[in-house]
Amino acid sequence: MRLAVFGLALSSSWGNGHAVTYRALLRGWRQLGHHAVFYEQKQEWYQSNCDLPQPEFCELRLLEGRDQALAAARTAAHEADAVLVGSFTPHAIPLLDLLLGAGGARIGFYDIDTPITLAALKQGRCEYLRAGQIPALSAYLSFTGGPLLDELARNYGARRAAPLYCSFDPDFYYPARAGERFAATLVSDLSYMGTYSPDRQAKLRRLLLEPAARLPEQRFLVAGPLYADAPQWPPNVTHIVHLYPRDHRALYAGSRYCLNLTRQAMVEAGYSPSIRLFEAAACGAAIISDPWPGLETFFQPGIEILVAGETRQVVEILRQRDPLPRLRAAARQRVLERHTGRRRAQELLAALDAAAAPTGVRLPDSAPAAPARSG
Repeated sequence: MRLAVFGLALSSSWGNGHAVTYRALLRGWRQLGHHAVFYEQKQEWYQSNCDLPQPEFCELRLLEGRDQALAAARTAAHEADAVLVGSFTPHAIPLLDLLLGAGGARIGFYDIDTPITLAALKQGRCEYLRAGQIPALSAYLSFTGGPLLDELARNYGARRAAPLYCSFDPDFYYPARAGERFAATLVSDLSYMGTYSPDRQAKLRRLLLEPAARLPEQRFLVAGPLYADAPQWPPNVTHIVHLYPRDHRALYAGSRYCLNLTRQAMVEAGYSPSIRLFEAAACGAAIISDPWPGLETFFQPGIEILVAGETRQVVEILRQRDPLPRLRAAARQRVLERHTGRRRAQELLAALDAAAAPTGVRLPDSAPAAPARSG
């Protein structure tokens, strides 16, 4: 199957979670024997921090501006079997208008930010999707499962709303091997990787910084940009501004425990696993997560993952001498069975095979008001 993807980023993983998501998915797509072209708008932030200029698993085409994007969409509509447009993609609304009106290829929207998207649609300020486009889509594929999929169908008329969660590549994420050593800066008792977000900061303080202050003999690590308060953190907390994907495995495998923190919009929606969860589990890390609805559908608490919402819980866990090898093995087995890039590519293929192509849909010129939420 020939797939075209218009997304936020593939060439650079700096400050975004989209690139690693697309990389795992499209590697899996290639492993299944299919072809993909990824279209990305040139942006200075990503071009200056490019860590994958020539992917071996798909074609990467960089675009400059709206006109080039629309020209690429015209080509894709006629040459591809299916086209995906991702959330936060520049010029996504006119791209979708063109694609949905062209007929031919099946057109899907891949929402890596579903709770944020729906909140913006309700307020009439979503910059990459119009509510009136949703009923015309062949498939609405969502990073978030659970009740939000029903809302997409019920309130927005989505014909086929299905989860397409993040994934990982087992060729890149696996446990430490006998005798393997990692850089001292990547070895810790508890690590957390994620870009600064105001709605996660209180949890970072409660579940990592305060435990660090109470356990000065242990080592803590935070990897991610934009933490202006890092100089005031406890001295046993190391801060790394950016960690390239090639170094993620070293962080996970070099950590006794890895911390997962969920953004508030994802907590409220539930059923929104982070790619860091799957990567860490694949590397054999013991994971501590904040609680959120639907977590138990991905990992069994106490058997495959530990859940903590308070400082004292994290401190008690870290004081254990052994980071539960059975828990680590069980989590790794779970993600190898259900959350690899190849598995996700199979799910994408099934969703596209089941979807019908739009037939020259005529869309409204202006954005309709968001429908009232039922119930």
